[in-house]
Amino acid sequence: MNSNRMILKQEIIGPMMNFIYLIGCSETKESAVVDPAWDIPAILKLAEDSGLEIKHILMTHAHPDHMNGLEQLLKDTNAIIYLNRNEVAYMKECGDATGIPTLFMESRSENFMIVEDGDTAGIGNLTVQFLHTPGHTPGSQCFLIEGNLFSGDTLFVDACGRVDMPGGDVGKMWHSLNRKLRTLDDSTILYPGHHYGSRKRSTIGEQKETNPFMNFTSAEEFRRGMGM
Repeated sequence: MNSNRMILKQEIIGPMMNFIYLIGCSETKESAVVDPAWDIPAILKLAEDSGLEIKHILMTHAHPDHMNGLEQLLKDTNAIIYLNRNEVAYMKECGDATGIPTLFMESRSENFMIVEDGDTAGIGNLTVQFLHTPGHTPGSQCFLIEGNLFSGDTLFVDACGRVDMPGGDVGKMWHSLNRKLRTLDDSTILYPGHHYGSRKRSTIGEQKETNPFMNFTSAEEFRRGMGM
């Protein structure tokens, strides 16, 4: 997908139906990869075929199925990695089970940019806004770019991410969905982290109508809806 300012490529990669995204500035040809995993040569070829240079890596969270290609992509591009501060503590607590070895982070610390909720960064002339959306993991985050939301495992098409794994929190997931993402403009286009729904994308307005997990009035009601 191309707009006047943004080039967007959405690809399904890997055995878990992961979406990876290549987001580029049409004016500068600078680009970012969201959640590099499974097939880095394919991602690099996508960038080359699109005439884009990868300078940024946007991490929604640190589960291996979203980041198992991070080390290789970093070696190939020396890009800057954007990680929520709360995810750093989670990764240290869980050790290397998250898929990003602590020693690797320490050895490439200059490549890690630690961000907070509401921070922004540039991809060429595009602006990325970081939205902290805990629930799936403590440092899960979404990226709002040019009216597009890249939601990782926080919000899927007509579903949401799991909260029964280490670092999951049902109350925080309810708040992220029903008190944060629900406030975005209805026209915001949703790009999830997995192809688990009936279609590859949706809008926040559509999800308010069709996604049951965005329509619970309390965390306790949400908990019961999750069967917990």
